[in-house]
Amino acid sequence: MLRYLLGKFYGTLIVAAVVSVLAGIGSTTVIAQVNAALSLDAEARSRAVWVFTAIAFAAVAGGLLSSVLLERLSLRVMAELRFYISERVLSADFRKLEQLGGARVQAALTEHCSAVAGFFTSFPTMLTDIGIVTASLTYMFVLSPQVFGVAMAIIVAGALGFLVARKWAIPLFQRSSAEHDRMFSYFRDLTDGAKELRLHGGKRDEFLSAVLAPSIEKVRQTRSRGMTIFMVSEAWNTLLLYIFFALVIFAMVGDVPDRVKVVTGYALLLTFMAPRLAAILQLLPRTGMVKVAADRINEIIRDLPVMNDDHAHRKAGDFGVLQLKGVKHRYFHERSEEYFELGPIDLEFRPGSVTFLVGGNGSGKTTLLKVLLGLYPPEEGEIWLDGRRIDDSNRDEYRQIFSAVFSDYHLFERLLETGRTGIDEEGNALLKRFHLERKVQVQDGAFTTQALSQGQRKRLALVVACLEGRPFIAFDEWAADQDPSFKNVFYREVLPELRSQGKAVLVISHDDRYFHLGDRLLRLENGCLVKTDEIKNP
Repeated sequence: MLRYLLGKFYGTLIVAAVVSVLAGIGSTTVIAQVNAALSLDAEARSRAVWVFTAIAFAAVAGGLLSSVLLERLSLRVMAELRFYISERVLSADFRKLEQLGGARVQAALTEHCSAVAGFFTSFPTMLTDIGIVTASLTYMFVLSPQVFGVAMAIIVAGALGFLVARKWAIPLFQRSSAEHDRMFSYFRDLTDGAKELRLHGGKRDEFLSAVLAPSIEKVRQTRSRGMTIFMVSEAWNTLLLYIFFALVIFAMVGDVPDRVKVVTGYALLLTFMAPRLAAILQLLPRTGMVKVAADRINEIIRDLPVMNDDHAHRKAGDFGVLQLKGVKHRYFHERSEEYFELGPIDLEFRPGSVTFLVGGNGSGKTTLLKVLLGLYPPEEGEIWLDGRRIDDSNRDEYRQIFSAVFSDYHLFERLLETGRTGIDEEGNALLKRFHLERKVQVQDGAFTTQALSQGQRKRLALVVACLEGRPFIAFDEWAADQDPSFKNVFYREVLPELRSQGKAVLVISHDDRYFHLGDRLLRLENGCLVKTDEIKNP
């Protein structure tokens, strides 16, 4: 990930870095000019003021340019990181994404991206300060090589202290980051489980005191311990700096030629360099946190391998036969605490047919649906579409023939129908058909509101599925939240109309009083098809 960022912004980073270092050198040169001016006569000082003014102006302009460049770079890095992660998420295997969990992705897109991009915000200050310290040490060498040697020894001792602190602190930051991801999942529980928590005071108190609070506290403690270790390292470096000051001023500068000039120069240098060196030391702990954040993003990228994604789009009604041949899929079943196997499944779907799929809880209905839709690749067996075998190279193209309303459906803010004219009129006609015209409208390709009941929101999802115009539509327990009158509309009007339009329809349902309206009834038990009935419609 860091190689990707450096490769993309290499030129801007180099330019900004060079400008920052030059700005730091310019600031140190200003100090050198001040020190030199103290020993000049009045006439020489009047001439030197123009040199001083030019150098000061260049140093300020360079610092400003560096800050602007790197602040903009920081924002570009943030945007690029978020887009990069989002693109990987959308291109990843769906099963892998389910296993990874939404909390880790959300943490990467917010906290971890901010940490990495924030480093670029502090980068100009660090580069400028490094330039100032480097230039100060160089000027120090010019004044006294002996003092320069002591300064380098002090810097080496401070660096060793930082390396020891880093070795102890980084594991704490890593534990804090892992707990931070879990904390994000608990934050989602605050809103997703709001109804349940308000209905049960005991559960609410237990969640707050035994789940959320310990996670928040663990993040605080581990991060605090890591930062404390770095602060001890910073204090060690500050102590070394004061020792160096004392050695230079009281011990090492004796009765030497130009003693006043040398002592004054060192006093100005040390006064000017000390806060810059302290600022560098304060930023060093942040680099440890940035490394941990970058590692977390890299873990997510590694856990989400990119699948072939050709974004091919089929037109409605352009498939003839879809076949599942000996398809199997395994997953871990939480209730039985063992692996559950779906299949082998042999099925065939054709346009213009309505198929009902029934079975008990945990029988594998939703898993079969995800395999059929191409969200889960079959572990054994094959899927064929119009005589063409579906594999990783064409699975995304295959998925484009489907629309689906899942039991855990998601409604986007916009309809996301690109290159489509008249979408508002089509959407509003469907809303009227589904008795929602007084609650919501489609304006500029978006619903005016989603503040509706669960059943009404599912009707919006049905509107979206119908507007997509795909040749195969699947419904997972769609009618479970509908009132009896609209259930009747769905089964007796909507499904027959979809059939008459030449669409293949799969309905997972428990409403057995409507099964006779379909063309076929499939029954799953323990992952196996035990019954396939062809229904003769009157």
